[in-house]
Amino acid sequence: MTFSFRAAKTLIASVVLQWTLPVWALQAQDYINPSLPLHQRVADLLGRMTLDEKIGQMMQVDLSALRGRMSDVSAYGFGSVLSGGDSDPPTGNSALSWSTTCNSVQSHALATRLKIPVIYGIDAVHGHSNVYGATIFPHNIDLGCTRDPALIEQAARITAVEMAATGIRWNFAPMIGVPRDIRWGRTYEGFGETPELAQLGSVQVRGLQGESLSSPTSVLACAKHFLADGGTQDGKNAGNAVGDETLIRKIHLPGYLSALKYGVGSIMVSYSSINGEKMHGSKHWLTDVLKGELGFGGFLVSDWGGIDQLGPDYTQDVERSINAGIDMVMLPTRYRDFRAAMRSLVTNGRITIARVDDAVRRILTAKFALGLFEHPYADSSMLPIVGSAEHRAIARRCVRESIVLLKKKDGVLPLRKTGGRILVAGTHVDNLGYQCGGWTISWRGGSGNTTVGTTILAGMRRVAPAVTVDYSETGDFSDTAADYSVVVIGETPYAEAQGDRRELALSSSDVSLIKKMKSYGHPVIIILISGRPLILDEILHYSDAILAAWLPGTEGDGVADVLFGDFAPTGRLSHSWPRSMRQVPINVGDVPYDPLYPYGYGLTSFDDSPAGSAPVFMSGIVREDGRHIELTFNKRMKDPSSLPSSFTVMKSGMLSRTISAVTLKPGDGTTVLLELNTAIAGSDSVTIAYTAGSLTSADGGALSPFGPVEIYNASKVAARRDPQSVRDSGRK
Repeated sequence: MTFSFRAAKTLIASVVLQWTLPVWALQAQDYINPSLPLHQRVADLLGRMTLDEKIGQMMQVDLSALRGRMSDVSAYGFGSVLSGGDSDPPTGNSALSWSTTCNSVQSHALATRLKIPVIYGIDAVHGHSNVYGATIFPHNIDLGCTRDPALIEQAARITAVEMAATGIRWNFAPMIGVPRDIRWGRTYEGFGETPELAQLGSVQVRGLQGESLSSPTSVLACAKHFLADGGTQDGKNAGNAVGDETLIRKIHLPGYLSALKYGVGSIMVSYSSINGEKMHGSKHWLTDVLKGELGFGGFLVSDWGGIDQLGPDYTQDVERSINAGIDMVMLPTRYRDFRAAMRSLVTNGRITIARVDDAVRRILTAKFALGLFEHPYADSSMLPIVGSAEHRAIARRCVRESIVLLKKKDGVLPLRKTGGRILVAGTHVDNLGYQCGGWTISWRGGSGNTTVGTTILAGMRRVAPAVTVDYSETGDFSDTAADYSVVVIGETPYAEAQGDRRELALSSSDVSLIKKMKSYGHPVIIILISGRPLILDEILHYSDAILAAWLPGTEGDGVADVLFGDFAPTGRLSHSWPRSMRQVPINVGDVPYDPLYPYGYGLTSFDDSPAGSAPVFMSGIVREDGRHIELTFNKRMKDPSSLPSSFTVMKSGMLSRTISAVTLKPGDGTTVLLELNTAIAGSDSVTIAYTAGSLTSADGGALSPFGPVEIYNASKVAARRDPQSVRDSGRK
């Protein structure tokens, strides 16, 4: 859908400041005639509006500000109402409650003199995720791993249909920022670390807006957050991106160029800054580049209270942001202050009526294009499709296509479905809220059965009913005899700056749990639930397989589909996976570039390595005693005790003492044990290399030289500190 606008007419202030209409304006009302061209309807309506009515169209107010004051929708003529992350209808968050609330808001809007409908907005960033029982898709970080534009568009189309069923016709999505530092709390909202992946947002635009915005199941898309929100220093939310304009354009603009190509109807401005200039006040980027050079014909909306951050003087904030190019202001509560400021600024000539008309024209064009004047209310007959089985089947497909298989030893995956016993543990295996993440039912997400869906545990039992699946969150089992252990761990839900992190280590409880499960003596499969790559050095050695499931949403069956081999893994990393925090930030193309798993990596077969192939070194660890090093491989190794071999161990950059013995680890044929003459201190960094020798796998594959590679030093004595969060300073 593309937008066209008639050039703005300049009206003298003495006319536009009148609160009554001239006689000619009471004649034929072209704007209510759907057979007329869109631009003609917009021009007719704009010509009938008073200044206060125009200012009203530029205001977006949160539902929470209207509790007990719903009549203000009529009194102020708001252009839009939104529900922020925790702003639910007063009667609950069922689809029916949302529909009823939207219709109530609309009825007040249509009680105004000109009967201009509101456009209701919400953050449906991975499905209609504020609504209980709706289909919750994986977050964008997951979808970026699918590399499947058609599937991503299909998910967006379903989101639009479920939104439209509740009467909400404006989605603050897609988020097409390019997260360049995974410490950023919004990393999971983006498709990945490259501008190429950000362009997947364009198919979300097409899915949301449909073939025509006038379709009753289409919603207005809103690309966000313009510009360079994912490029801030240290991954700080609402921080500052530093770089010349060529770099900013190269990394952060392509996603918007693609969205513009697909006719995105609105764009949200970022809290962040570029080289110290707040985007909410940047005329260069908002007007000169976006509206001028790039020809954006839709309208710009601020972020939640974004203009308030420009300075201490609110009237000056309004002046600067509107003149910079913002058309609608997400206030979200200061509507009295905003109207007073706008009246004063227009009267005093600090904001021209031409700028006001331009903003309102853009907003009205979107409303006419959506068909809101003809069909302002929700269609209750559509409510049964919210969360339907057909929609959930597509979400389940999104889950299984987004899973990235990071590590697999031979003979471990897929899990057998024909009997046997699996021990399942971890805080995230039976917690729907955790697997959905932030922006789910509430702004920051939650724990437990926050909505309707299938946990990973339930999915395992459903996909493999012939297998005994025993569950203990803490990994305490009276009988530990089993064929496998599956441990599901990761991050707890967060949103925005609340998720900004200085460290991305796993919690000490997760590390201890994995070690406990490994001590039971059978293969350990780890499933990570997270909104970004996490540092795996403490658990890599204790795993036999690792799957990154990210934030899969409500359909945990999709994880089980891959785990049990009904579908092969196909996901490929949308982010480079760092070895340690010393590498963060890390992005493909950096020099040097040596991540644990590179951008685009992902095992796509469960096949074991060919017989006689060279064994692959997978991980190493210095034991807590400092006297032993364990090296694990993808396949069983031949007893090395009588075979000549040469390993080089470096600690803190210096050559270590002689290795006194090389043996197989008792009970684990995939692990070679090195005994050192001198203990390694907890403060030492350790690297190891295999330089020469006759070590082979049990099936005769010769070990090729490798390294030097850093291995984890478990003899560290420093107390572990769990990741710390930074409190949120924004809402959208």
